[in-house]
Amino acid sequence: MPTLLVIDDESAIRHAFQRAFRDGDYAVRTATTAAEGLAEFARDRPDVVVLDVHLPDASGLDTFRRARAIDARVPVVLVTGHGTTDLAIEAMKEGAYEYLLKPLELADLRQLIGRAAQSSRLMRTPAVMPEVEPAPVPGDVLLGRCPAMQEVYKAVGRVAGQNVTVLVLGESGTGKELVARAIYQHSRRADKPFLAINCAAIPEQLLESELFGHEKGAFTSAERKRIGKFEQCHGGTIFLDEVGEMTPLTQAKILRLIQEQRFERIGGAETVQTDVRLIAATNADLERMTEDGRFRRDLYFRLNVFTITLPPLRERGDDVALLVDHYLKRFGHELGKPVAEVEPAAAAALRAYPWPGNVRELQSVLKQSVLRMSGSALLADFLPEHVRNPTAGAAPATVGENGAFDWDQFVGGRIGAGSENLYAEALERMEREVLVRVLKHTDGNQLQAARVLGITRGSLRNKIRALGISIARSVWSDDEQGDA
Repeated sequence: MPTLLVIDDESAIRHAFQRAFRDGDYAVRTATTAAEGLAEFARDRPDVVVLDVHLPDASGLDTFRRARAIDARVPVVLVTGHGTTDLAIEAMKEGAYEYLLKPLELADLRQLIGRAAQSSRLMRTPAVMPEVEPAPVPGDVLLGRCPAMQEVYKAVGRVAGQNVTVLVLGESGTGKELVARAIYQHSRRADKPFLAINCAAIPEQLLESELFGHEKGAFTSAERKRIGKFEQCHGGTIFLDEVGEMTPLTQAKILRLIQEQRFERIGGAETVQTDVRLIAATNADLERMTEDGRFRRDLYFRLNVFTITLPPLRERGDDVALLVDHYLKRFGHELGKPVAEVEPAAAAALRAYPWPGNVRELQSVLKQSVLRMSGSALLADFLPEHVRNPTAGAAPATVGENGAFDWDQFVGGRIGAGSENLYAEALERMEREVLVRVLKHTDGNQLQAARVLGITRGSLRNKIRALGISIARSVWSDDEQGDA
């Protein structure tokens, strides 16, 4: 359970945090003075710190600097009243995670603390490589003995200690973030911050502000100055996932940052100097994107100084069995349902399935299967239908008299087949139906389809791959027999 340390002399603020996180997701500890808070910080390193900028025995900025000297990896969120934001901004320039304005909004509070705790976990939980140390059951692991994975471990070892840009390539779900964390944790910057940003998960108009920050009034909703991630992470490492989703303007600014380690905030004239190591990742074909004019060629060359390519799970042979064993132990421990053995039929099904979603999909399938288990053996019956019978698909196509999908027939058929996962099957079928229809409407143009659906192009691409949708001159789902 992550620990949240709140350092604030106002009892109302301390009570607000205890009330906001009373559901047990966090262990909340409090302190009323800087001295008390720093002693607690040094004694038992928390996952996140919330720090008031005005304390009776020290300034918030001085307290922040002393906490950062103890451990710069712990995210510190500043709480400030109106009129004291300059101090908070100064702290953010020195690496503070974010600041909150009083009065505190519960929804914003929980969301921000959640992001900070996730950032803390990424910095402090080892991304274990088997050559370095044995993997603990609850930890994150780069596991595999196939030749391709051995090359990945060697590449991480070669580049981790060098201060160069690294590009990690691989399909969605192969573990690119784990590789980035392993590089960071074995680098000379391991005692400095590590921040991960998914470029596909942030709307285009907000990504530049997230990375580089903005000045107050730079655009309509810029009500206050914002310090971006590249300024916050001075001295540390930034991981940019899905870099193929960046706009041309953001690409240009990233190129300059790599070349000169400096940039300007949106709407500002001040040049900000920084020192960050960049690790980038994508599941897109950047080389083809440069040929199509969708990605800057000069940026591609700058990112491609050292490349690590992760193999898809379907090409890793016996590694599937190793991963199954590891995650069954982990999920069995987490869910209180230890798995003593895997039935041969279940093992064969897991080995034969092509895993389009790679290790991330394997984790999801195994967690679902452990939850369905009765007894201590994982039987084939506990696996999802689409894994036991991949040629049939999770939800067979059902067409009514007018050629439209017949939900009555689908639901009745799944009930008759004894389904125990109908809700998930129906959601997957619905998602496939919507995506196929929208893509047909846009003649396969994914950018237009993503705009209609209200999701990012990266998310759409991941869904297309996971749902087995093919795009050529026509658009069809794999279970439509190609007659879309």
